[in-house]
Amino acid sequence: MLKIAFHPIYKHPLPEGHRFPMEKYELLPQQLLYEGTCSDNNFFEPTKPNDKHILAVHEPEYYYDLVNITLDQRAARKIGFPLSEVLVEREVIIADGTIKASEYALKNGIAMNIAGGTHHAYTNRGEAFCLLNDQAIGARYLQNKGWVKKALIIDLDVHQGNGTAEIFQNDDSVFTFSMHGKSNYPFKKEQSDLDIALDNDTDDKTYLQILKDTLPKLIEKEQPDFIYYLCGVDVIATDKLGKLSMSIKGCKERDRFVLQSCKDFKVPVMCSMGGGYSPDIKTIVDAHANTFRLALEIFF
Repeated sequence: MLKIAFHPIYKHPLPEGHRFPMEKYELLPQQLLYEGTCSDNNFFEPTKPNDKHILAVHEPEYYYDLVNITLDQRAARKIGFPLSEVLVEREVIIADGTIKASEYALKNGIAMNIAGGTHHAYTNRGEAFCLLNDQAIGARYLQNKGWVKKALIIDLDVHQGNGTAEIFQNDDSVFTFSMHGKSNYPFKKEQSDLDIALDNDTDDKTYLQILKDTLPKLIEKEQPDFIYYLCGVDVIATDKLGKLSMSIKGCKERDRFVLQSCKDFKVPVMCSMGGGYSPDIKTIVDAHANTFRLALEIFF
């Protein structure tokens, strides 16, 4: 059975004026249930993980400054959200969703988190709506349990996974692959193990050809035991924060290829949703929903 992490705190409202579309966290599970793609049994509710799992990735001083809301103002501004206990609790629970979904993926081949994909969080700081790096935490959790030796992170959000690159910059046990917009945030990129920077207005054909030429060879070469897939839908042309020109159909084909590749290579995969900032919330929800529809079609 496909297991999906979702907690009511995911949809916690933020002050007006923030462009991050929190509505999708409420509407996406509703849509999946309404159309019959999922049932209540597909969803599980994460909790707060043991701090040690977060501290395996993030520096204690930074993490406890978050928890105690004592982060200095300059560092807090980089996150982009007003810090609050509920916001930090939300991020901690998202990390647990990815941890538990990782375990489900080992059992079932795939599992999902409605939220997550917080790839701009570094070991010692947060940026751009990201406080804790959920997939980095998940990868280290599986390794520390002795369940996974080599992990591959496939980051296809339109923005480079700079925090993820920094966290694993000297770690050969986690291979970081980021395919992103060349001129998108972050404007100062970190160095992933493999970065593919795309020109503005890259279309479906170009994007998919690059991905199909790259991913199977990468999996074959690296031989990962586990894959994390950050499947942001901010690659589509209508996205306010993206500069690519993909269609929803092309984005769906991207997801199909990645998930089918994981299945073909027999590597478990855990998916975090990442970004999506189109003006019409229906576009965001439909693009994200495609990932769940394909997961069920391909794996179950």
